[in-house]
Amino acid sequence: MTSSPPPRGIVRAASFAAAAAVLLTVAACGQANGNKPASPPLEPPPAKVTVTRVAVHEVQQWDTFNGRIAAQESVEIRPRVTGYIDRVSFREGQAVRKGQVLFTIDARPYQAALANAQAQLQRARAAAALARTQDQRARDLLVDRAISTEEADTRAATLAQALANVQAAEAAVSSAQLELSFTEVRAPINGTASRALLTPGNLAQANQSVLSTVVSDNPVYVYFDADEQSLLRHRQTTPAEAGAPSRVVPVRVGLASDAGFPHAGEANFFDNRLDPQTGTISVRATLRNDSGLFTPGMFARVQMQDRTPFQAVLIDDKAVLTDQDRKYAFVVGADNRAERRELTLGRLHEGQRVVTAGLQAGDLLVVAGLQRIHYPGMPLAPQVSGQAASTEAQPAAASASASRQ
Repeated sequence: MTSSPPPRGIVRAASFAAAAAVLLTVAACGQANGNKPASPPLEPPPAKVTVTRVAVHEVQQWDTFNGRIAAQESVEIRPRVTGYIDRVSFREGQAVRKGQVLFTIDARPYQAALANAQAQLQRARAAAALARTQDQRARDLLVDRAISTEEADTRAATLAQALANVQAAEAAVSSAQLELSFTEVRAPINGTASRALLTPGNLAQANQSVLSTVVSDNPVYVYFDADEQSLLRHRQTTPAEAGAPSRVVPVRVGLASDAGFPHAGEANFFDNRLDPQTGTISVRATLRNDSGLFTPGMFARVQMQDRTPFQAVLIDDKAVLTDQDRKYAFVVGADNRAERRELTLGRLHEGQRVVTAGLQAGDLLVVAGLQRIHYPGMPLAPQVSGQAASTEAQPAAASASASRQ
């Protein structure tokens, strides 16, 4: 005999009863636990950080460029007369004085030319003396009407021609003397001589052959190209007055072997236009070279004074953090909590970063322990950098003393 299914009403009542039992069980568990509201999350302990007090310093900024040392004067030694080199009278690579004989050209042809010119001068003077005597005699005879006027005029013209010949002969003698003096090739400036490019026995062509070069060595120039922004900064802070001499700007120079910029000079020449292709202007500075350290052609690093000194905040670059394209730092705010400051940075100055906005004198800037700061407002346990160093040194000294005992 098959049993019939229970009525739908009984099944529905049983379902409601089961649900009610579950709810009662949950409620009982909640009452057993007290059903207290959730407590707020615990605040992390103060983060130990090292801070330094922000101070304002006087800043003098410099723009840095690359340049080359150049001689103030550079002369190619060329002969003024043609002839064979007879003697080289200087030590190659050594200092020479203005007027010092460097090369001697065979002078015999020019000595002979001078002797000939002097003989021609004597002949002209003798002819002039005879013409003067004849002219004077003609004047006397003309008074007594013993000579025609035409003859007197002819003798006067002969005298004038003879005197002109004397002047021409004197000029020829001066020219021959000058050419003879040119057989001694002298240094036109004080400086250092290069090697001799022609040695004795070689033919030197007048105004063509280069015998050597001489460059001046004190003072020297350093040429460099300044960008347009540096030029504008300089001219906006030190405008030139009408009729005043060209600007003189302090510069510092370092050579390849120098760690810094130990050599002082001044830039006293700015070209009259910028190169449109590079956007730079040629600048020349002058340096003293009493020690002979600078040699033309040397590579030089040049710093040119940017502007007049100004007051600015300087901080260590390690205290600056980056958030995408923004720069910021943490300072100790009220109640020793981390405060984020957005920064506007300038250039480096003697290893420290110039801050133009975002910090003020007296702020406590976090410089170490930044990795412990997880969010602005986090509690901090700051230690001033000098005090932190001494605090760390004390345990080290104590442990060292214990180990000795």
